[in-house]
Amino acid sequence: MPRQLHLSAALDSPGRFDAAHFTDLARLAERATLDFVTLDDSYAPEPGRLDALATFARLAPVTRGLGLVPTVTTTHTEPFHTSIAVNTLDWVSEGRAGWLVGVSDTEAEARAFGRRGTAPAESLWAEAADAADAASRLWDSWEDDAEIRDTATGRFVDRAKLHYVDFEGPYFSVRGPSITPRPPQGRPVIAVTVAAADLAPDADPGGRARVATAARHADVVLLDAPDRATRLSAATELRLRGGEALRILARIPVALTTAAETADLLTEATEGGGGVDGFHLVPADPARDLAVLADHVVPALRERGLFRTGYTGRTLRDRLGLARPASRYASGTASTGTDIPATGTPAGTPTRSATTAEVTR
Repeated sequence: MPRQLHLSAALDSPGRFDAAHFTDLARLAERATLDFVTLDDSYAPEPGRLDALATFARLAPVTRGLGLVPTVTTTHTEPFHTSIAVNTLDWVSEGRAGWLVGVSDTEAEARAFGRRGTAPAESLWAEAADAADAASRLWDSWEDDAEIRDTATGRFVDRAKLHYVDFEGPYFSVRGPSITPRPPQGRPVIAVTVAAADLAPDADPGGRARVATAARHADVVLLDAPDRATRLSAATELRLRGGEALRILARIPVALTTAAETADLLTEATEGGGGVDGFHLVPADPARDLAVLADHVVPALRERGLFRTGYTGRTLRDRLGLARPASRYASGTASTGTDIPATGTPAGTPTRSATTAEVTR
């Protein structure tokens, strides 16, 4: 039996601000049983767009199996806040969240925040790697069974199962622990977009730093490659750097306006998957193209045994065949303090700014 593909799609719709539009797109994607959808985001003033993570939080209750992977930039944000936001999406979606790591590299974005100037791409992606590392540690800072919720004894959590992360890097330091329990997936799926040119011997420093971030922290890579041969070469190199568990999806634009274009996509999906685990589709018109995908392309792939007939498993990690990681602190014995009472904070207990949210740049 042939190996089944993973399929995902972008819901990017610049200028659209109505919830119904994105709800309809998500339902189309779920009808096609796609692994996940993405939504681009940045702090640039044009084109107008909604906050990607907040939009997907709105879609979580109206979907049941679809993974939700918004872009969240690391350049003008704090990893503590990012980790909580993505963790919250994982909870409200019951384990279907991911994070497409982005950076902000324009003067307009820097001026919008007014805190710092622009930086070289190499520095921005090195900072993104540190942000992903810090976020993963914060997700691990609560052990899975840290919550007690014992009203009889007044204990909400076992403080021995909450851990400082004590992350120190050139861009920020984060003490932790998180203020949110460990995500349902253990760690939400991390994705990074990589271009084949980033892997070339003459790649620029920013491209090399982006590949290093993906190899070290990504569960999924969205790969841009101009042709199948380049795609195969780049995917092979990515697996050497990131390991066999890395899921690689070829990122391809689609415009399904004619039967011929639909046939071309079907051919690409059935014959052009060498080296990759599937495809991330970037529709020219999401509403039109996702409908064609659900009604024509996916049924044809199912007939060939190349795509699922329904969702299995509970989480996005389950869909992608990724193991749920154990907390790196679960075997530790260090305690972060006394138990937190279920009814409040005792006198003399340090405030959150001193215990759970210590972030400095």
